[in-house]
Amino acid sequence: MISVSGKVYWLVGASEGLGRELAQRLDKEGAHLILSARNADRLESLCAGLTHARSLPMDVTDIEAVRRAYDEIGHLDGVIYNVGSYDPMRATDWGSDAALTMCDVNFMGAMRVLGQVMPTFTAQGHGDITLVGSLAGYRGLPAAVGYGASKAALISLAETMRFDLRDTDMVVRVVNPGFIKTRLTEKNDFYMPMLMTADQAAERVFRAMRKRRFRTDFPAPFAWLIRLLPYLPDWLVYRGR
Repeated sequence: MISVSGKVYWLVGASEGLGRELAQRLDKEGAHLILSARNADRLESLCAGLTHARSLPMDVTDIEAVRRAYDEIGHLDGVIYNVGSYDPMRATDWGSDAALTMCDVNFMGAMRVLGQVMPTFTAQGHGDITLVGSLAGYRGLPAAVGYGASKAALISLAETMRFDLRDTDMVVRVVNPGFIKTRLTEKNDFYMPMLMTADQAAERVFRAMRKRRFRTDFPAPFAWLIRLLPYLPDWLVYRGR
């Protein structure tokens, strides 16, 4: 089991929902946290209730902001990329600005952050990387333009890193939740099976971080159903004209 006590983690996407609950869970276990998001006030309010945490506001879509933030960090044992942008969008209601924002935040932001972190982890010979994806990244789903594609890209990135880091002391994992009750999912007007609270999801992410296992999908059995979809024939999945 991996212990987080006394280790320094950079949690990117900490101000709301899953990230906020995960910060509290890690702090309870003795981790030292550097918390990033765009909303500086929300970060400060979170840090005020934690034991070993400091705020580092940052916009992941701004490469210079990411570089400046990383220059302030110093020693680092692990990074958690939990930033998410979501707007339900069908191809017939395409909004370019929102679609591009989702791709930029959910995937390219991870590329910017990892571009700073990985040279350090490689040089020091160890590091812990957790990428928070989504079950929506496993198969094209209705009304998921931008979001589904960006999460699929993040899962693919994690899989590539798993290959490249398998013979090192660096750990990479991807955690793919289903529906979590947050301000983002409040935008949905459809039934969300096995909807979890943010603290329930945070507990699952924390438990995943205690292990070296690469992939964690939850909640079951909803995750099993989503993972099954790519194996179904297209004529069955895309029923219609």
